[in-house]
Amino acid sequence: MAEVLVYVDHVDGAVRKPTLELLTLARRVGEPVAVALGPGAEATAATLAEHGATRVLTADAAEFADYLVVPKVDALQAAYEAVSPAAVLVPSSAEGKEVAARLAVRIGSGIITDAIDLEAGDEGPVATQSVFAAAFTTKSRVSKGTPVITVKPNSAPVEAAPAAGAVEALAVSFSEKATGTKVVSRTPRESTGRPELTEAAIVVSGGRGVNGAENFALIEGLADSLGAAVGASRAAVDAGWYPHTSQVGQTGKSVSPQLYVATGISGAIQHRAGMQTSKTIVAINKDPEAPIFDLVDYGVVGDLFEVVPQLTEEIKSRKG
Repeated sequence: MAEVLVYVDHVDGAVRKPTLELLTLARRVGEPVAVALGPGAEATAATLAEHGATRVLTADAAEFADYLVVPKVDALQAAYEAVSPAAVLVPSSAEGKEVAARLAVRIGSGIITDAIDLEAGDEGPVATQSVFAAAFTTKSRVSKGTPVITVKPNSAPVEAAPAAGAVEALAVSFSEKATGTKVVSRTPRESTGRPELTEAAIVVSGGRGVNGAENFALIEGLADSLGAAVGASRAAVDAGWYPHTSQVGQTGKSVSPQLYVATGISGAIQHRAGMQTSKTIVAINKDPEAPIFDLVDYGVVGDLFEVVPQLTEEIKSRKG
């Protein structure tokens, strides 16, 4: 069976969930070969092997931490040349899509971004995408070169499938452009204790109807009762009520959780584009004509300042 390269997203050896989802998808079209780069790369091997990686190609060098993107592209290209894979799968993060696009240009291949499913086809892997603000679902395949495909988080289940996971050192020669953009400082992001927005199984978002930064405590309370991430509409972000990093929508982050709760969000097409592939959608809005109600599985017509506290208390009481 042909091999499929899987680019590993990890933090000091702790593999992030989107990579484990990629391994599930990779097994549908070939044998997964993981590529782990940077500090802690070798420490990823046990987790990757548990989820189906037959081999783990690792490399660590100062360039991966000191410079942006290009050193990782150099390494992924080296892995591509060493393996000659049937496809290359990359998580659909902002960095992941840039890495994938640069690799596709280098190897002369087509690229598919933000896939939500993957299956084997007679002429190569077939990717499913949700397009035009999730108004349509399409199936696509790359017609030139080795498919480079980025996959949105929460698109596939994480399934254990023990494999050898043999660790192999990857020889990387960095290009002249690798040192073009240097990281000069880092500021650790303050942890909220909540899941990462794009990876969370549950997301609770607030919009214009929250009516102020101080009222986002209600949204956070509901999110914490559910173990959820907190999102915000563009209107709430533009008003300065919540950080831009939490914006869900066409100009923010795309999420696809099992449960999405929209509070005080009217449902403009720009917001829907970022959350319409959620598995179950619940909306709380006092306007019965709000466009969000055309999309939801469950809707509550009511004042969020009355509904959200009651819902939060009910969830807490049921959790005991």
